[in-house]
Amino acid sequence: MDDVKDINITTAEWKIMRVIWTLGSATSRELIDILGESMDWKPATIKTLLRRLVDKNIIATRKQGNKFIYTAKMPETDTIEITTKQFFDQLCARKVGTAIASLIDESELTAEDIEKIKSALDKNSRLRKLSVIVCRIIVVVKKRTRI
Repeated sequence: MDDVKDINITTAEWKIMRVIWTLGSATSRELIDILGESMDWKPATIKTLLRRLVDKNIIATRKQGNKFIYTAKMPETDTIEITTKQFFDQLCARKVGTAIASLIDESELTAEDIEKIKSALDKNSRLRKLSVIVCRIIVVVKKRTRI
């Protein structure tokens, strides 16, 4: 699904996807057993959500005997990356830091999560410093070529 640029998954569809990603694949019966109880959803609700995900080209289905097996067409990490990019593309550039801080405040982070965030911030900081250096070099080169 490299051609996917836009993913529009509802909160309920995310719950279906989390189960499918966790199991690798799932039958509608497995999803009904898991989500029917935990979410108090009726089988018809789950089947409707599955149909919508198939229609959106997010999951694939194959028939095995009298069962349908559902599998994700894209890994969870790729889906999260695309939806995160979509979210931040909708924000004003000046509000991105506030949104990230809010996400951090509202999330339960592991030590590994915190290290990833620190690493990303460090990389971003180094890239900013590098871009400033490149801009200064360009200014110097432009001045020299005028002389």
